[in-house]
Amino acid sequence: MHRIAVVGATGYTGFELLRLLASHGGVEVGALTSETYAGKDVGEVFPALAKVVAGRLRKFEPAACEGAEVVFCCLPHRTAMNTVPGLLDKGFRVVDLSADFRLRDHRIYEQWYKTGHICPERIPEAVYGIPEIYREQIRGTRLVANPGCYPTGAILALAPLLRAGLIAPASIIVDAKSGVSGAGRKAALDLQFSEVNERFKAYGIATHRHTPEIEQELSAAAGGEVRVSFTPHLVPMTRGILSTIYADAAEGASAGAAREALEEVYTDEPFIRFMPEGAFPNVSQVAGSNFLDIGLTLDERIGRFVVVTAIDNLVKGASGAAVQNMNILLGLSETQGLEHPGYWV
Repeated sequence: MHRIAVVGATGYTGFELLRLLASHGGVEVGALTSETYAGKDVGEVFPALAKVVAGRLRKFEPAACEGAEVVFCCLPHRTAMNTVPGLLDKGFRVVDLSADFRLRDHRIYEQWYKTGHICPERIPEAVYGIPEIYREQIRGTRLVANPGCYPTGAILALAPLLRAGLIAPASIIVDAKSGVSGAGRKAALDLQFSEVNERFKAYGIATHRHTPEIEQELSAAAGGEVRVSFTPHLVPMTRGILSTIYADAAEGASAGAAREALEEVYTDEPFIRFMPEGAFPNVSQVAGSNFLDIGLTLDERIGRFVVVTAIDNLVKGASGAAVQNMNILLGLSETQGLEHPGYWV
């Protein structure tokens, strides 16, 4: 039995991790830390986990994680980079769910996150945590930079098409809609029920911090610089991301060729599901699961591909991917703890 620890266990990603790990079977949960709820039992903070996950929350110190083989760091960006280096220095393997180690150029991080990076020398140690692309690198690393939720839906849709030369890199538009849980478990006026219910808005237009993450990985796939137009939207639902992605078809490209390019890469991937031809995913079909569902078409009238992906932002977009990465680090079956479908049908 492998022992793990969760730093920052009382946000939404922490809750999802504990939910998934409770039925994993191959790990036991050790230290659980929370600055806000230290001293409380997990079941007091999350009644849904009462008699499911046992443990008392404590304030963080590296010694609290002693005995853990993998530490999940569920702290916000800007905070995680103060904690992760100490964990690495203590010999822990870390899956970091913040953005602090995802961008390979610390100057780009500082530009988009409006803060200095206190340990840019540790960034090269990190492997970007999309197993479908970086599985072998993840296997040998000590630091996994778990990907962002919006980037997951966009990168997995587009990377194979760029590698195959089927789309024009300069034409990519990512139009994505997320549930409110994507903003985290914090009190904020614009996230209150009466501010969100029956409303639908775009935000972070041309400024969202996931933009450079998407561009970094698509540039790697294309073998040259890729810039995207990315617009996220907030919709009045709790969880889920639906990404509708537009890209001009390269000369001679067809819908069949695009589907073949995706299937060639993902057919054996346990968490990628293809919609039947002419069908497109709905966020309800992935809720609570680690699946990414994908559908595509070519609008031949204007020569533009439309690709639609759906994920649960808290699972495949965060904690489910983190468990998938942990399984790789520990040499377990990649699907362990993630086999069951979500809450709803």
